[in-house]
Amino acid sequence: MGWRAMTGADLPAVTAISAAVHGRYGEPVEVYAERLALWPSGCFVWQQDNTIAGLLVAHPWHRATSPELGALLGAIPQDANSFYLHDIALLPETRGQGAGKAATALVIDCARAAGYSDITLVAVNGAEAFWTTQGFAIVEAGGYGPGTYRMHRTVD
Repeated sequence: MGWRAMTGADLPAVTAISAAVHGRYGEPVEVYAERLALWPSGCFVWQQDNTIAGLLVAHPWHRATSPELGALLGAIPQDANSFYLHDIALLPETRGQGAGKAATALVIDCARAAGYSDITLVAVNGAEAFWTTQGFAIVEAGGYGPGTYRMHRTVD
């Protein structure tokens, strides 16, 4: 079990996991397909016993903004100044196995490899408590509705 590179064949499972975990914050398959096409080195799935049980998507973006939920990007901005953790979703059976902590380490490595010194994200569904334990701090309201928070951390 562990994180591996996402492929196009994973997209149906990725979309289903997003819907199951995120509810109203889930995104359509087109969003994941585009992120995979635009920045494949930031797209991963958590594989457990030959089953995909989680997803992780990250890419360069602007530090002070977050992509609109469910929107296609068109391109990675040439003037991106931060690494954006777009999405992580883990099915309940993966929790407590270190997948979230491993995802944080993976995103830090990806950000560092791409030359970025910080990571931003929007926490939803109460996830800000987890992200705080991973070194992120709340910056402001997240812009995706009540109870969402933009968060930031530097790359060690």
